[in-house]
Amino acid sequence: MVFVPAGNYDPFYRDQDKTDQSIQVGSFYLDTYPVTNKDFVEFVTLNKKWRRSQAKFLFREKTYLQHWTDDLSVAEELEKSPVVNVSWFAARAYCESKKKRLPSMDEWEYVARAGTKAKNGNKEKGFLKRILDWYGKPSVEKLPPVGSTYKNYFGIFDMNGLIWEWVEDFNTVLLTGESRGDSGVERKLYCAAGSVGTANPEDYAAFMRFAFRASLKAKYSSNNLGFRCAKEK
Repeated sequence: MVFVPAGNYDPFYRDQDKTDQSIQVGSFYLDTYPVTNKDFVEFVTLNKKWRRSQAKFLFREKTYLQHWTDDLSVAEELEKSPVVNVSWFAARAYCESKKKRLPSMDEWEYVARAGTKAKNGNKEKGFLKRILDWYGKPSVEKLPPVGSTYKNYFGIFDMNGLIWEWVEDFNTVLLTGESRGDSGVERKLYCAAGSVGTANPEDYAAFMRFAFRASLKAKYSSNNLGFRCAKEK
C-alpha cells in the first residue's frame, strides 16, 4: 500500500453559489495496484459464500466472475490481471477480509487526478487526452497485468487506463438514494442549496466517471470493472 498525504481537489460538479469548491481529503493508505484475479482466488478459497456457484443473486449478477474457469481457478495468463466481473458487495467483502475498506469517491478522485509529476494532472500536457483515449478504446477480452499503466505522483499505478474501479459511496453524490438499497428509491439529481454546474466543462474524463458511477447498482458486474482497497492512516 502507498501512504497518500492529506490534500484537496476540485470536484467536477459544484454549487455555483459557493466560491470555495475544493474537497478536502484526509490522509489514508491505498493499494498500489488493483486487486488481481490471483488475489481474489485466494479470497474465495477461504470465503466459500463468495464463490461463483455459491454467491447469492441478491449480491451479484449472472456475470459474476464469468471469466474464471471455475469456482477456484482462472486461466494462468490472467492471474496477474485485475479481477473484474465483481459486484460492489463482493469487492467490499474482500477489502473487509483484509481489514481494509473500499476507498471513498473523494479519496479515489483525489489520487486519480494526479499526473506523473504533478498532484494536479490537469496541469500536465496530454493528461486528460490520455485518459479520454483509453475511455474511447473498446473493451478487451484479456486484460493486461496490473502495473501496465503509468505510476502517478503518489506512486500508485493503474488509476487510469486499465479498468474502472468500485468506490464505497459509488452513487451517493448526485442521487437522493442509493441503488444498493431499496430498488424503488427515487433517483433525482442532487442540487444542494443552489444550482449545480461543472467546475471545468473541458474535463470530460471526470464527467464520464461520474456518469458511469451514476449508472451502477451494487450487484452489477462488468468485464472492465474491478477495485482496490484503502485503509485508514
